[in-house]
Amino acid sequence: MHTPSSPLRIAVLISGGGSNLQALIDACEAGIIPGRIVLVISNHPTAFGIERAKRHQIATHVVDHRLYPNRESFDQELIRLLDQYETQLVCLAGFMRVLSDHFTHHYANRLINIHPALLPAFPGLHVQQRAIEAGVRFSGATVHFVVPEVDAGPIIVQAVVPVLADDNAETLAARILRQEHRLYPLAVRWFAEGRLQIVGNQVRLLNAQEDEQAALIHPLSA
Repeated sequence: MHTPSSPLRIAVLISGGGSNLQALIDACEAGIIPGRIVLVISNHPTAFGIERAKRHQIATHVVDHRLYPNRESFDQELIRLLDQYETQLVCLAGFMRVLSDHFTHHYANRLINIHPALLPAFPGLHVQQRAIEAGVRFSGATVHFVVPEVDAGPIIVQAVVPVLADDNAETLAARILRQEHRLYPLAVRWFAEGRLQIVGNQVRLLNAQEDEQAALIHPLSA
């Protein structure tokens, strides 16, 4: 469990547009998250999220995975940069690379991800289309701690959205994304406040207020 003594130093890893990155930036600047984003890393040189970070005077680095002979050497460069910036929490925000066991162990209990499905259902890719094809009535988003197994770490918080009869993958993804932008800053705030306790494969929210319990227990939203 993180124990806050000064503003949390956050790094965000992205591969694309960075809309969840923007949600975290906005929450930090508004004082919702007691921390600041000190570094944004992308594995794609043209990712728009890099431009978002630069607009807010956040340090950026591109670590192009195509220039590294294997996953381990790529991850080692990520670790070097993250540690150089004294990162306390690493947030994956649309980062489309599977990280090595060494990386996940190095940042154990301070590496989190947001996934556009209700884990443990529909891990991996193309989750909205798979949810529609499976005929589920509800989908959603999950923020979780990252472990070596993909999309399998302890769940911090989830939000539920309905799957409508006329949905396609794009409309369902857009509905889920609105909840992602709400959930990710909330989870990072709880981490920054030192209120997340991992017990086995479960996360306990310490000193939960009534509205926070509601967010955990009944987060249904269209």
